[in-house]
Amino acid sequence: MKRFFLASVTGVMLGAVVTTQVAGPLLAQEADRKASVYEQLDLFGDIFERIRAQYVEEVDEAELIEAAINGMLTSLDPHSSFLSPDDAADMRVQTRGEFGGLGIEVTQEEGFVKVVSPIDDTPADQAGIEAGDFITHVDGESVLGLGLDQAVEMMRGPVGSEIIITVVREGSPEPFDVSIIRDIITLTAVRSRIVGETIVLRLSTFSDQTYPSMAEQLQERVDELGGFDNVNGFVIDLRNNPGGLLNQAVMVSDAFLDAGEIVSTRGRDPQDGDRFNAQEGDLAKGKPMVVLINGGSASASEIVAGALQDHRRAIVVGTKSFGKGSVQTVMPLRGEGAMRLTTARYYTPSGRSIQALGVSPDIIVAQPPQREVEEEDTPQRGARSEADLRGSLGNDSLTEEERRLIEEDRAKAEASANLRELDYQLAYAVDILKGISALGPEYAAALAAQKAN
Repeated sequence: MKRFFLASVTGVMLGAVVTTQVAGPLLAQEADRKASVYEQLDLFGDIFERIRAQYVEEVDEAELIEAAINGMLTSLDPHSSFLSPDDAADMRVQTRGEFGGLGIEVTQEEGFVKVVSPIDDTPADQAGIEAGDFITHVDGESVLGLGLDQAVEMMRGPVGSEIIITVVREGSPEPFDVSIIRDIITLTAVRSRIVGETIVLRLSTFSDQTYPSMAEQLQERVDELGGFDNVNGFVIDLRNNPGGLLNQAVMVSDAFLDAGEIVSTRGRDPQDGDRFNAQEGDLAKGKPMVVLINGGSASASEIVAGALQDHRRAIVVGTKSFGKGSVQTVMPLRGEGAMRLTTARYYTPSGRSIQALGVSPDIIVAQPPQREVEEEDTPQRGARSEADLRGSLGNDSLTEEERRLIEEDRAKAEASANLRELDYQLAYAVDILKGISALGPEYAAALAAQKAN
């Protein structure tokens, strides 16, 4: 018994010694780390004072501190930054859907200003700016080496004024200049159209108008076709949609899902993670869906595409998306300014992060470049058929109503062929839904059941 007691005491004593031996160095390291941080802050104060006292020209102290704060934030990643009171006010206006500018979403890639996407029907879009373009100069002044906010500030100016930006584009041998007239950018979050029996919903951005406008226009187009029985499917066009509000991406995804996870976010602290789930109710009533994406589809667009793809609710068509899989939180600061800080990554329902990888389409379809029609181009002579032959027999087996329906179907097919010339990716998406519809309701039902499983 004494021996057991002695072993127990020895174990406790050894435990105490080990704890002390481990905790001591850890506490010392923590103290050294804090001391190092304070030394660095003292160094910052020393440099600030020397600049203020000895720089060749008098400096604005507030601007100097603001630049230091912004430099600290932009060193973290391309999406963290300091927002001055004016910038914070502009951001609040943008989420409401109207602001002044060129109409492009930009990011920074290895020191270069890169266009994420032009916004539909804005000066930049009309001037031919494309997703993936690099902006090297603004009005002849280089933007290389500048912070993203500084480059954006150079592109701002009075509405109606001209700006000339120099663009480097893949496939173009030389940089070229583009003239753009600044204008008020009014974002139309959703546009819709009917192509044959397909309803196309074009989402340009995720502002606070996006979900309500989409839901309203979807129902209007269904009514225009005479009800869901006359709809063969839906195309959600997210090409060149740079993203926006997370809650709108969740609502748009939820609109077509009955259950399951939509997206999850995970920060540095596991307790700060969040998960968003779908509620019962499908605005499309189970009809087949195609989602269109390209390299200009970013952030909130990728949440929607990833959620509908993972749940097998939609076929994703196009090219790989931009790959912005991080969440920014805007934190108000004293003096009406704000800080935009990356606080989490988001994950699709299957648990994949698309940060820097993007969403890969189920079917890769590139948009061919627009072919310029040359003057010497002549229309090709149409192929001759039996009906063109002199003296050919007529078809007496069809009623006038049957002939009319055949002509209508032929006109729809010709319209689809014309759409391929204007927008090949959209035509491809419409053809997919037309093919599913042609196989009959039994196939569509089986496809929906397969996706549900």
